[in-house]
Amino acid sequence: MINFKEVTKIYNHDTVALDHVNLFIKKGEFVSVVGASGAGKSTLIKLMIGEEKPSEGSIIVGEWRVNELKNRELPRFRRNVGVVFQNYRLLPKKTAAENLAFAMEVSGTPREEIKECVPQMLDIVGLKDKTDRFPVQLSGGEQQRIAIARALIHEPELLIADEPTGNLDTFATWDIIRLLLKINELGTTVVLASHDKEVVNALNKRVITLEKGAVIRDQEHGQYMI
Repeated sequence: MINFKEVTKIYNHDTVALDHVNLFIKKGEFVSVVGASGAGKSTLIKLMIGEEKPSEGSIIVGEWRVNELKNRELPRFRRNVGVVFQNYRLLPKKTAAENLAFAMEVSGTPREEIKECVPQMLDIVGLKDKTDRFPVQLSGGEQQRIAIARALIHEPELLIADEPTGNLDTFATWDIIRLLLKINELGTTVVLASHDKEVVNALNKRVITLEKGAVIRDQEHGQYMI
C-alpha cells in the first residue's frame, strides 16, 4: 500500500527532515506515527500525499509513484487519499451537508450521486441529525467528524489523520479514535500521526517512531516511547 525506499528530504540545502527512511505499510493496516516535534512526522505526511517531493528515494502509495507525479496528476491521486488535520478546515458559511457536497462538486461528481452519498457519509460518522448545522453550531468533535466524512467522500483506500484529536477534550478524542477504528475495520488503511501517548498505547496497533528524521523503532503492537 505505502512503500518508502531510502527516502531523504533536505530543506535549504542543510536541514535534514527525513534521513534514508524505509518503511512499508500493508493495505488495511492501522499505523500510528509518533515522535517529538521536529522528528519528521509532518514531512513524512507531506511526502505521502505529494505535497512535497523527496530529495532522494522513491515513494509508492497504492498504484502511484508519488515522487514522479506531475502537478496535473496530483488531484486525481489525492482522490485516493483522505486527509484529516488538527484544524478542521471546514467552510464556515456552509452547512455540514454542504461541506461534503462541495468536496464532491469540485471533483465533478454528478448531482444525483452527491444527493445520495452525502446523507450516507453523515450517517457513517453519526451526524445524520446535524445535516443543516453550520460549523459554529457544532462541537469540536462534531466538526472533526464532518472533516473525516469529507476525507472519506471519495471512498479512498488510505486515510491519513494528522493530529486529529489535538484540539479535542478526552471524550471527543475517544469518539474520533473509535470512528477511525471503525473506518479501518471497513477496509481503509489508516495512518495516524499523534502526540497522544494514552491513545497510541491503548490502540495496541503498529507504531512507527521517528527521531531526527530517522525511523528508530517499528513495532507491530507498539507503545509510545519517546
